[in-house]
Amino acid sequence: MIGTSFPHLAAPLWLLLLAAVPVAAWLHHRRGGLGAILYSRLPGSRGPGGKAGGARPAAGASKRPRPAGAWRLHLPFYCRLAAFALLAIALARPQLGYAWEESLTEGIDIQIVLDVSGSMAAEDFLPDNRLAVAKRVVREFVAQRTGDRIGLTVFSGRALTRAPLTTDRRMLDLLIGSVELNAVQDGTAIGVALANAAARLKDSAAESKVIVLVTDGVNNTGAIDPLSAAAVCDGLGIEVYTVGVGTRGRVLIPLRQRNPNTGRIVERRVEMENQLDEELLRRIAERTGAAYFRATDSESLERIFAEIDRLERTPMRVKRYVRYEERFQPAAWAALAALLLPLAAAAAGVTAEP
Repeated sequence: MIGTSFPHLAAPLWLLLLAAVPVAAWLHHRRGGLGAILYSRLPGSRGPGGKAGGARPAAGASKRPRPAGAWRLHLPFYCRLAAFALLAIALARPQLGYAWEESLTEGIDIQIVLDVSGSMAAEDFLPDNRLAVAKRVVREFVAQRTGDRIGLTVFSGRALTRAPLTTDRRMLDLLIGSVELNAVQDGTAIGVALANAAARLKDSAAESKVIVLVTDGVNNTGAIDPLSAAAVCDGLGIEVYTVGVGTRGRVLIPLRQRNPNTGRIVERRVEMENQLDEELLRRIAERTGAAYFRATDSESLERIFAEIDRLERTPMRVKRYVRYEERFQPAAWAALAALLLPLAAAAAGVTAEP
């Protein structure tokens, strides 16, 4: 839910009255000076010329000097003018609108199935091994799927659910980051892994259910045939995207072995032929109405997950709600104060109406 606040006018046409304010001010001052008191010219002392009336004022001198404090005579007019402007603003009914949006998502449930067998330690995915690159790409994929529930299954010779379907991105990110090679007994049990993931999704009420299988090997163990597991997924309405990782040809794989003489664990690199059953992975994907992808480096793996992200977007509907609160009261009270100010000043003897 996203909330915002913004100003709003319910009746903005009343603001057209403000155009009369400068016109009224101009007409007020166009009437001329402040007025004068006329009186008869009495004989007075004679000036140097012997004529009555005294000396003439110097050229350019004001015939009607402005008395000190003349601005006070304009105060009642400008108070009424200010009250008029404030009332126009109040009539326009300024409001403060509070709007919020509620996102209604149908949701997609996604179970990531990640191979952690020893062959995923192959260092053909620079700058790290296959598993490290796959974990980084999966974490980025998970971070972008904010409207979905996502779970994690890891497998080699057996399958293990590391995270059930969840929307807790922080917890899921930590679990993906903690995945290690050979977390369970070695081997590649693709059928068992698919069955494990399908069990997590079978009771899901989501509109769309997806498995993303990432592996680099050949099914060589497990009591469940991969194609049989794919048929079960198809029957449950689960799409299985399969991703085969690894370069073609021979690769160096670091192996950890115990030295029989010293008992210490040593690591040595062994060159092995990359074995990936692409035909099996393609048939699994086709059986469930999904797609098979081949990743030969870290960049292609990133593109594959970006493509899966594009294909499996969460349907989203947004409802917008707006609530307005009236804010004309300050302008109305200020207008009343402007009308009362000259009266209060007059009562205090500060000024009086002309």
